[in-house]
Amino acid sequence: MQELTDTQNEKDDRNIPIDRVGVKNLRFPVEVREKSGGTQKTVATVSLAVDLPQHYKGTHMSRFVEVLNAHGACLDVHTINAIPKELLKRLDAQRAHVTFQFPFFMKKAAPVSGGEGLVDFEVRFEIEYHRDGSSDFILTTFVPVATLCPCSKAISDRGAHNQRGLVTYSIRSTKPIWIEDLIALVERSASCELYSLLKRPDEKYVTEKAYDNPVFVEDLVRNIASRSNSHETITWYRVEAENFESIHNHNAYALIESKP
Repeated sequence: MQELTDTQNEKDDRNIPIDRVGVKNLRFPVEVREKSGGTQKTVATVSLAVDLPQHYKGTHMSRFVEVLNAHGACLDVHTINAIPKELLKRLDAQRAHVTFQFPFFMKKAAPVSGGEGLVDFEVRFEIEYHRDGSSDFILTTFVPVATLCPCSKAISDRGAHNQRGLVTYSIRSTKPIWIEDLIALVERSASCELYSLLKRPDEKYVTEKAYDNPVFVEDLVRNIASRSNSHETITWYRVEAENFESIHNHNAYALIESKP
């Protein structure tokens, strides 16, 4: 076979290193471990990157895809760690960064009727691995919730306005934490959790539960932060909440990030 020019390995004279270079928005089928012991098949959007020293013109993009296909398997905090390690070897890099974001489905029973339905949550695994063996893993869950306004309840003779909100909850921990447990932590911090299947008795239950548990967006992030602070394995967290207001022409937003 004719030897082809390796342009990427040519010298670059601008003397500017690149922090991350690689591939993004690559869709890839994966199986994700569940707390129950099973797995579920889903499709992840994948980003793979490494650092590039100042003397290299470019990186070999095909090698990212080769590594991903070689390690495509059941996805958890252990198996994902092998991918950036392999990227360091294949691309002669000092740092590798990998992100998997995917829909995760949970079966939830309606609170009164018991009817079961699937609810989907977005989840992101993010890991950075260094040549010296150090690594950083961040688990993020995107959890939709219901919130009821305490002010509206306090000033109204009848009812109170409520809305859906979205919580983006990222953590570092000393031990792996199940996705399902993080979702439950967030849902306990809201006025009420969301369901996919509700009959009339269920609608009555969730309406009254939210009314009995009003929370501002500020309360929501503080509730999650408080539970995070008392969690035995969480070492860092960043929690964002955005309420899609039902009577305002804006969204309400709050964020808390713990100190390193």
